[in-house]
Amino acid sequence: MSWDTIVGHEHQIRVLQTALASNRLAHAYLFAGPEGSGKETVAFELAKILNCRIFRDLPGEGSCGECESCRQADRLMHPNIEYLFPVEAALLETIDPSKKENKKLAEARERYEALLDEKRKNPFFTPAMERSMGILTEQVVMLQQKASLAPRDGGKKVFIISQAERLHPTAANKLLKLLEEPPAHVVFVLVSSRPESVLPTIRSRCQLLNFARPKPAEIEAWIAKRAPQLDESERRFIVSLSRGNLSSALELIEAETGDGAAPAVVGIRNKAIDYLRNVLVPAKFHEAIGACEELAKSSTRTEQLIFLDALLLFFQDVTRRSIDPAFPELNNPDIAESTNRFVKAFPNRDLYQASTVIEEAMRSINRNASVILVMAGLTAELRGILQAKR
Repeated sequence: MSWDTIVGHEHQIRVLQTALASNRLAHAYLFAGPEGSGKETVAFELAKILNCRIFRDLPGEGSCGECESCRQADRLMHPNIEYLFPVEAALLETIDPSKKENKKLAEARERYEALLDEKRKNPFFTPAMERSMGILTEQVVMLQQKASLAPRDGGKKVFIISQAERLHPTAANKLLKLLEEPPAHVVFVLVSSRPESVLPTIRSRCQLLNFARPKPAEIEAWIAKRAPQLDESERRFIVSLSRGNLSSALELIEAETGDGAAPAVVGIRNKAIDYLRNVLVPAKFHEAIGACEELAKSSTRTEQLIFLDALLLFFQDVTRRSIDPAFPELNNPDIAESTNRFVKAFPNRDLYQASTVIEEAMRSINRNASVILVMAGLTAELRGILQAKR
């Protein structure tokens, strides 16, 4: 039931199912793996199971997803489930109730709630407040206080600590004391994409579960179930563009055109390929510059990065077909003919250098550089690289 919502991770699920069935669940786990791999979805499913009212009646079936306990967990409002991530210190300051709430605190609270809203919509999203100094001591002190209280409704308290590598040293030491003498009614789940940065003494007190990114076929099957209106080529392109990051994949699935005819990402990809054609034809170079202006003026940063990323994926396909003309696993199977024509028309081009300048353009846009200047410079560089044979 609940495990069916997880994308991949069959081994990790079996480990947890066995522990639940034998009533030998560890008091603390460290879920380690790449960001966006779905580690936290497994952590939340475990928390739901430990508090699901139906599960207690039918052990081994998983959480029902329908009882009040499961619905509270989905809303991140379950009294037995604590979710920690890096927040701003302003949220933890003691406030005099007789005084009016200051603007700084109100703004911090608004940013915090926005992150929680995003997490509710996208369970693969990893929240962190930009002005945070990490997971702070005050947050762990609050955990200590809550750990001393019995769970409600006969369930288990589950403390999910996202980005555990960002624990402040003092906070880490306080958490260590809690892990050394854990209350019987508490299960800790630390989640980290950089487990080597977690305090070694904390790691030694957790059962490690390593996660990898789901396989492309698993992600594609999940997309087909979530968005059945997408055809195979669109699904495969989203899988390639997300590079196994489920949070990115979900954002791409939901980025559809207003009429729902095709995902916006495929439309952006098509514009990127048209731009590349104009770069390669001397008489149409001015049209390539015009595409740069349109991209700068009428696209969001996310769309601009997708545009450039689509070029990288296309060059990857060209490289693969250059080596093996029958290579089957293309990022863009629906435009395989365009890929083959490029291979024949522009052999022996330095696609590594072309990809390098595109990646530098993406870094510049992420650093808030002028998009029109970045794209104009990129266009000139690409023209020189792709028109010169090695």
